[in-house]
Amino acid sequence: MKRTIVAVAALAALGLHLTSCKPKDAGSAVSGDAAQKVYVTPGQHDEFYNIVSGGFNGQMSVYGLPSGRMFKIIPVFSTFPENGWGYSEETKPMLNTSHGYIPWDDLHHISLSQTKGEHDGRWAFGNANNTPRVARISLSTFRTDEIIELPNSGGNHSSPFITENTEYVVASTRFSVPPDNDGDMPISSFKKNFKGYISFISVDPQSGHMGIKFQLKMPGISFDLARAGKGKSHGWFFFSCYNTEQASTLLEVNASQKDKDFILAVNWKKAEEYLKQGKGKKVAAKYAHNLYDEKTHSATSTIINEVMTLDPKECPGLVYFMPCPKSPHGCDVDPTGEFIVGSGKLAAVIPVFSFDKIQKAIAGKTYDGEFDGIPVLKYESVLYGEVQKPGLGPLHTEFDGQGNAITSFFVSSELVKWNIKDLKVLDRVPTYYSVGHLSIPGGPTSKPHGKYVVAYNKITKDRYLPTGPELTQSAQLYDISGDKMKLLLDFPTVGEPHYAESIPASLLEKNSKKIFKIEENGHKYAAKGEKEAKVVREGNQVHVYITAIRSHFTPDNIEGVKLGDEVYFHVTNLEQDWDIPHGFAVKGSNNAEILIMPGETQTLKWVPSRVGITPIYCTDFCSALHQEMQGYVRVSAKGSNVPLTFSTGKTAAPEAEKVAKK
Repeated sequence: MKRTIVAVAALAALGLHLTSCKPKDAGSAVSGDAAQKVYVTPGQHDEFYNIVSGGFNGQMSVYGLPSGRMFKIIPVFSTFPENGWGYSEETKPMLNTSHGYIPWDDLHHISLSQTKGEHDGRWAFGNANNTPRVARISLSTFRTDEIIELPNSGGNHSSPFITENTEYVVASTRFSVPPDNDGDMPISSFKKNFKGYISFISVDPQSGHMGIKFQLKMPGISFDLARAGKGKSHGWFFFSCYNTEQASTLLEVNASQKDKDFILAVNWKKAEEYLKQGKGKKVAAKYAHNLYDEKTHSATSTIINEVMTLDPKECPGLVYFMPCPKSPHGCDVDPTGEFIVGSGKLAAVIPVFSFDKIQKAIAGKTYDGEFDGIPVLKYESVLYGEVQKPGLGPLHTEFDGQGNAITSFFVSSELVKWNIKDLKVLDRVPTYYSVGHLSIPGGPTSKPHGKYVVAYNKITKDRYLPTGPELTQSAQLYDISGDKMKLLLDFPTVGEPHYAESIPASLLEKNSKKIFKIEENGHKYAAKGEKEAKVVREGNQVHVYITAIRSHFTPDNIEGVKLGDEVYFHVTNLEQDWDIPHGFAVKGSNNAEILIMPGETQTLKWVPSRVGITPIYCTDFCSALHQEMQGYVRVSAKGSNVPLTFSTGKTAAPEAEKVAKK
């Protein structure tokens, strides 16, 4: 115990020292041709899309590589006033959960869809760590199309990891908790009653629609990162596990006692066999499944009340533990599927496991006891070898497609390149500072593109202009095309980047959605032309079917709205030209604006708070007469007899002007 505390304290102190001091030659670490290598000529496009998780902002962001330019923020689990995500009536259901409407989450990891182990450019998946959810984002619209909540989970850090044909998106528990339908347990009963669930979410190969196929009921430990097998190890999944001490308090110390925790190996093909045999059990659970429809431009939220589970204790051969030093974070599979790399945050080596040896150990039942009824394979029987003295605080590993791996080291603030076969360190470069994840284009796939590696750093002292107590997060781009890694570029990032994946631009550019065809707009309140614009009262609800086109709204004068009314502005953008969105905002609204893409309909709800004239206007600069794109709504007292009228281009009659002057 005492020895562990000292070791942890020493690592923490070393980390503090390394991240507080400027390395020698930090300002001149880039090579002489770095600027030329990252410069993208005006009018030319980047080679890769870099899709990055936003951490505590609950979003994704899109950057170009090698330029490091940010192109878009994709709202996923958090409201986003810039375009009305989570504010418009159409998108509010996307943030629904079994706990109600949740406007924020913590998005740590992303995965890009694959076919035959290679990126296919269809979807990105993201995880919600706080209120456990998984999202699917369309890579043609760069919008969130679907979000599914995960029952029986106290946290969802270990996700969303995918199989090599996107058969499953897999998510596992960070905070083990009692099952949802039997949750009122003493915290002191952790070892007995708390469980860690792993969710296997099926993905329809055509539509991408998700559904929880089954959950594995695991012991109460914490799962960190994971990767699917590929090639020869297709059908298996590998997860890093920590807190095998099963502590519920002061995990900093109490979950760092053992010299080895585990890598979990799951045979998901065998799980499918057990399901066919009827071994699964449906248990009560409550979770939301939210789906956005591009035809209606609207989302729906459905609550589901049961989930299929498998208990490994009742399914021999389904799961196995492998010892892994110490407090593992990363778990990565090389392009061949033969080697599984574990990265222990407190380990002095990097263990590399062999899939062939794992199969041999399973066949020979070469066990080192069991953990909560699950066989533990002997470390030596499954180990290919160890990378010796690689650095301090290994976290995450990706592959360059040339037989090498690159691992990030948080404590020693560096990237280390090593050979997979002989386990020899080949090169190391400093990062500025405290690197977490890293990303090589195609790095987690069976055919990495190599060329670059991006380090996502937690601390940026002295790298950028200061902005008060908090500094920007940082990414750093390195050239890995030669024997030595070379720093090319620093670029700031939005939020706290955890993991990212990069994909060739050629896979996405050609499929990028430009407009929504107005004739295909299936929204209930769409006005597909100005002749369809109208205002309708239904009790205390006023529905405004309003169109937007450069540079006016129809209607743009509305009277007869009263205090106590709920006004729904259903705005249809009539443009059929690429990159001409229109915004819509109401003075004094306690909502956000909405941003409506060409051919789309979105709805802003407004409840007037006072009598008077309220301006409405376009918020997105759309033409030289953008400032003139506005209108007025007259709000009268409750019970007023002012009739509901609407118009565009109607001027006051002379008699009306005389009355107004009196």
